[in-house]
Amino acid sequence: MSDTVLLVVHQKTSVAGHMGTLFSERGYELETCCPCAGAEMPKRAEDYAAVVMFGGPMSANDCSMDGIRAELDFIPKVLDAKVPFLGLCLGGQMLARVLGAKIGPHPDGLVESGFTRIKPTEAGRDWFAECDTFYQWHREGFDVPETATLLASGDIYPNQAFVYGENAIATQFHPEITRDMIDRWTMHGAHRLGRPGAQPRQAHVKGWELFSERVDRWGRGLLDRFALRGPAHLAEAAD
Repeated sequence: MSDTVLLVVHQKTSVAGHMGTLFSERGYELETCCPCAGAEMPKRAEDYAAVVMFGGPMSANDCSMDGIRAELDFIPKVLDAKVPFLGLCLGGQMLARVLGAKIGPHPDGLVESGFTRIKPTEAGRDWFAECDTFYQWHREGFDVPETATLLASGDIYPNQAFVYGENAIATQFHPEITRDMIDRWTMHGAHRLGRPGAQPRQAHVKGWELFSERVDRWGRGLLDRFALRGPAHLAEAAD
């Protein structure tokens, strides 16, 4: 079994944040790919222990972009290979689109920016036992595919997380966020903080102080749920 996790990012400056840290701590090798900057997607999904697709300023509807098209074409390979897939924000929207759901902006032009509380569904109660407040930074949302199960809803964007099959999840929020990422996003994207629904920068920082430890526990629990405990654990189990 592979000990490499594929990280699909959307800008040259993008980082894997805390999700990358969690995988590294468990002994996985990390391979980063940025198709929107000209990199080619791998040929085979089977070569990876997991695939994580992160957020970005693009839209899952931007099929005219070669990079977005390549990512949309790669996701079915991941699902067919039953490789764990984590779609975060744009990555979750991409999974939703592949599964036949619509992606689009809020009907009233609202965005989500800052830490917000989500509401687990009955099916999602165990998934969110560790945390129900996450960092948001988006202006589009996804519908839930007919073949998926809604795990959490929200007040502004009603669909916050869904699971497809046994090991593919889409989240509208960013569990990979770090304090450094918040600083960079709120400074370089300061113009976005004036959009309707966005929280002021101080609220972003305060949210990090309040909720980062719980988000960390949630991330660790998610990897455990998908049996991503690390190469050393798998080797011990095989002995």
